[in-house]
Amino acid sequence: MKLIALLIGLAVERLATQLFHLRELRWLDRIIDAGFHAAERFAHWPATIPVVLLTVLLALPVFAVMFALGDTLFGFPYLLLAIVVLFFSLGPKDIGEEVDEYCAALESGERETIRATSKALLEKDGPDDDEERVRKVEEAVFVQANNRLFAVIFWFVLFGPLGAWAYRSTDLVRRRAVFSANRSAEDDGAHRIAAAAAALHGWVAWIPARLTAFGYALVGSFDAAWSAWRRMPPQAETTTGEHNEQLLARVGSAALALADDDEEDLAARGVRGAAAANGLVFRLLFLWAVVIAGLTLYGWSV
Repeated sequence: MKLIALLIGLAVERLATQLFHLRELRWLDRIIDAGFHAAERFAHWPATIPVVLLTVLLALPVFAVMFALGDTLFGFPYLLLAIVVLFFSLGPKDIGEEVDEYCAALESGERETIRATSKALLEKDGPDDDEERVRKVEEAVFVQANNRLFAVIFWFVLFGPLGAWAYRSTDLVRRRAVFSANRSAEDDGAHRIAAAAAALHGWVAWIPARLTAFGYALVGSFDAAWSAWRRMPPQAETTTGEHNEQLLARVGSAALALADDDEEDLAARGVRGAAAANGLVFRLLFLWAVVIAGLTLYGWSV
């Protein structure tokens, strides 16, 4: 059942591009903000507690619907629910489309569009240096692939729609908390909540990040990727989320193993690198689908 829902969900995700704006779920911002305001009345609590409670609150509707449906009609309503929840848990935007937009901007040379498209992948303003921005965007493709795609699939395979949506909820809370903290630079409470939300998201992304990084090594240059993994700095120097991102960026870039071409300019190098990174992600997605299908056929995933 999960495999069928997963395959249909990924197909819908590829075909229903005109519906991607629905996955931004802006209406949930009010609920999340209300949770942040409520947390201010319990400032003496560890910030992790209200963040976890808010995430559980967001996941409760999916749990309630799953519980109510049970095995009715031979599980067909559950299958529909799984497809819908998976669609809204992925993303919110398609990495391939954002990479295409970024590459088109590089080819056109429009600097404002380049900045906007690179910011969408980086989730922040890109470096002013063009060469550094090209490298950071390539790394961001590998990071975003785990955040938007592979981690969702991982938790979906383990716990079904509830697992996928719970993971997406941690990301929604994290994004909104970071936005609120940046908007209120002097609000210590907002920064505490943002740090706790980032930590929670980093914890639930820890296992998927390592599976994804290992997958990059398998579908890319294994020796280079494994060497980059072994040279990773100790996690004690960074937060869990930052370490996840560094691992994905370093291993993914090493697995890509792009050869230098002295005859191409920086824009062409940026297009080639971003497209190659997206191609590596697609190959890993195909590998995951094959592995999950095999596990399903042998009765591991129901």
